[in-house]
Amino acid sequence: MPTLTRFRWTGLIVLALLAAGGTIAWRHYETTGAQQANADKPRGPAPVPVKIASVEKADFPVYLGGLGTVQGFNTVVVRTRVDGEIDTIAFIEGQIVKEGDLLAQIDPRPFQAALDQAKAKKAQDEANLANANLDLQRFTKLGEFATRQQTDTQRSTVQQLSAQIAADDAAISNAQTQLAYTTIKAPISGRVGFRQVDKGNIVNAATQTGIVTIAQIEPIAVIFTAPEQNLIDISQSLAEHPLKVIALTTDGKRVLSEGTLSVINNQVDTTSGTIRLKAVFDNKDHVLWPGLSVSTRLLVTTLKDATVIPDDAVQHGADGLYAFAVGADNKAELKKIKVGRSIDGRTVVEDGLSAGERVIVAGQYKVQPGALVATSVATSAATPAKGE
Repeated sequence: MPTLTRFRWTGLIVLALLAAGGTIAWRHYETTGAQQANADKPRGPAPVPVKIASVEKADFPVYLGGLGTVQGFNTVVVRTRVDGEIDTIAFIEGQIVKEGDLLAQIDPRPFQAALDQAKAKKAQDEANLANANLDLQRFTKLGEFATRQQTDTQRSTVQQLSAQIAADDAAISNAQTQLAYTTIKAPISGRVGFRQVDKGNIVNAATQTGIVTIAQIEPIAVIFTAPEQNLIDISQSLAEHPLKVIALTTDGKRVLSEGTLSVINNQVDTTSGTIRLKAVFDNKDHVLWPGLSVSTRLLVTTLKDATVIPDDAVQHGADGLYAFAVGADNKAELKKIKVGRSIDGRTVVEDGLSAGERVIVAGQYKVQPGALVATSVATSAATPAKGE
């Protein structure tokens, strides 16, 4: 009897274990089947990753780009005006000199001697004139006892000697001028270049070689060109207010200086269809040097409250220009646009977009109209030039 009881209990335990295992297996089958069913369901396309930027309202400066060459505002080749030997060179190559500074000294002794000779000649003629005046007074006092011819002759002698003294004064003035020319001074303020003569050399006024060249670099000028079709706009804007000009390195990456447009040339170059312009820069830091090639930007006008987007948002299609806008549902919408001026990575939109809209600036090649997109804000790649 005890053996039969144990057998029954063992059977019950086995049955219980079988029932529990079946339940677990059934639940696993249900879970696996549900997961498989979900996996078999068709999924929608994944959002396309894109970068976006906002359409903005901003003042848009309209610049006219060009190439130019820096020129000294004034450039003078200093030459001697008299012949002689160089006694002194009073400047250092590359030095900044001021107007009136001593540059060189020519041996003054021959010119001092000529001046002394002219002064002595005047003293001699003054003595002769004094004696002639005394004789004229004597003839005048004699009255009828002196002949008329004697009196007239003496009066003529006085006049001749008076004229000779006037000539002596002119000779003295000329000699003083020639002596002054032996001291060579800077005619303008600026930077001197290479020395062309050395101390001890004989120089003369007839030669074309100068002693040194001085270039005025404060202020300094830049000569550049613009297309002739922009001449009217430039002239009208210049008549209203001074126009800003920015000088940059030839690669356009570094701003060198800012100045103003001063002169529009009086004729158009018919061979190239361009007009020459001259801008003036203070150049206090001496960053501009005569002969340097620069890029230029002339601020012609500023568009007020223009609709502006990054250049990368503008796409070219068979039907013209367009841009992808992103709606509140993060779906792309193709919008045809009309653009105007473009500079420094920004473009003016004249029609097709409004301020506040979001446009795609990267990833457009994967986007179709109505596609779902995953957006991230693009960082600005364009760096506006100084003064914009």
